[in-house]
Amino acid sequence: MLSTMCVQMMNAFLNWKSIMDVVVRTYSGKGSKELFSLLETHKADVEKLMRSVTGFESYTLARSSESDGGLSMTVCRDKAGTEESVRLAKEWLSKNAANISMEAPKVSMGTIIIQATKH
Repeated sequence: MLSTMCVQMMNAFLNWKSIMDVVVRTYSGKGSKELFSLLETHKADVEKLMRSVTGFESYTLARSSESDGGLSMTVCRDKAGTEESVRLAKEWLSKNAANISMEAPKVSMGTIIIQATKH
């Protein structure tokens, strides 16, 4: 009985993990260096905004070593959360980075297959 329950709990955990969604926004080209300087200056505000997303799991913002831009990655429990994060990111940029002439980010969305962490 106990081993059956453990297997069911493990399967539920694995299924839960496999249905999380991710969105990656890649910024490059014109204005991206200036944008990432602005994002770094406002990192506490950006983190607070992303943490407010329904179903939020994690957020990463990183400068690219290959260009002046970078990327952001938001993981949420479902697609509604990642879509909300895209909307909030656009709103934040319109409000706080309207003076930066930049290319639109490349947005890639999908379902997480593996998410490995140290703990």
